[in-house]
Amino acid sequence: MKTQPKTVVMQSDIIDLYRNALRQGIEISQVEKKINRHLKRINASDHIENQEDELRSENEKKRLPKIVRAGAMALPILFLIIGFYLVGSAVVPIIGSYIIVAKDVQMTNLTSPVPREQVMDVTPLVITQSNIPEKVDRDLKIINEELDYTNLSNWFSSTTLPEFGLPELDYDITEYTIDIPKLNISNAIVRVGGNNLNENLIAFKGTALPGSPGAPVVFGHSVLRQFYNPSEKNPRRYNSIFSTIMTLETGDKIFVTSGGVKYTYAVLLKKEVKPEDVYILTQKYDSKQLKLVTCTPEGTYLRRGVVTAQLIE
Repeated sequence: MKTQPKTVVMQSDIIDLYRNALRQGIEISQVEKKINRHLKRINASDHIENQEDELRSENEKKRLPKIVRAGAMALPILFLIIGFYLVGSAVVPIIGSYIIVAKDVQMTNLTSPVPREQVMDVTPLVITQSNIPEKVDRDLKIINEELDYTNLSNWFSSTTLPEFGLPELDYDITEYTIDIPKLNISNAIVRVGGNNLNENLIAFKGTALPGSPGAPVVFGHSVLRQFYNPSEKNPRRYNSIFSTIMTLETGDKIFVTSGGVKYTYAVLLKKEVKPEDVYILTQKYDSKQLKLVTCTPEGTYLRRGVVTAQLIE
């Protein structure tokens, strides 16, 4: 059975009321007064019900612990703050690297009368040979950012990975350690050659050993600074170990222990280069230096940060 809406029933009641009033000879004005009184009672009843609902809601809120009520109010604000923090933590290091760090960093482009692709041919460390056929692309490629940059082999194009024209070096030392007190880096293992930057730092094979003429070129991984943890107790220390090397300043000390001998280097300069600028691997045999290389800005692979230090003792 289909029920009629409440409003229709009320209209029917009103019509019946008027009809009965006419039959009984009651004045219309009296009927209207009765209807108005009835409507007022309905409105008053609704008002009382609304007040009771509000009071019930307030009482329920008051029964909740204050900490719960405060949490319900604070949660939306907290989530908003966390959202801004996460966005800022990714964006601020990039902006900061160009505003704060850039003033102390040499943003370099190699300028030379020698064509770029032949520059390495005339240096002690030969990247390409002049008799390579012209059809071979001798420039290093910018690597796809989706590659795993904890694998050093992905820092260079596989078809143009540098081949060194150096005399055969005696790598009787295949591992040594680096300490950088200012960055809380201690006893960081450097392996000569290899690819896995998650396990250790890597000295590019073909570059000098510590204390020798030339410069060991040591690569390390970096992440956003808030995840920086170089502690020896951290099993993933090498994933972030070079995150802050670009904050080093001229004169800061770097200690390298190799073959039982401790070498002291002082930071000479720092610069940023393009990913394809492999001239940073070149060896100058009239000096004894050390180069530390990582990706910059923090948490990105846009450029390469290079810190050069001079052996002082």
